[in-house]
Amino acid sequence: MGMSLRTVAMVTGIGLVVAAVAQELAKPSEERKWHGTLAGVVPYDFRPPTVERARSTWWGPQDERVFMPQVFGVGWTLNIGRLARLIGLA
Repeated sequence: MGMSLRTVAMVTGIGLVVAAVAQELAKPSEERKWHGTLAGVVPYDFRPPTVERARSTWWGPQDERVFMPQVFGVGWTLNIGRLARLIGLA
């Protein structure tokens, strides 16, 4: 029996977190920024979130991107402000 989509997504997510942490730990400690991309594609950010970063990520109608790097973690999140602007609500 195969794995469910939920299981595949969870294993993939855990793998990405492990890969991002390993990528940072492979750097000398003074070069660790705890944010960047995996393979130049998948964003990660393990810095403590700030109100300003959260606001500009989740509500940034002026930003052209609908999908933004996560405020904390690996992957992307929805820029609700941009989406609202595109459909004429903001």
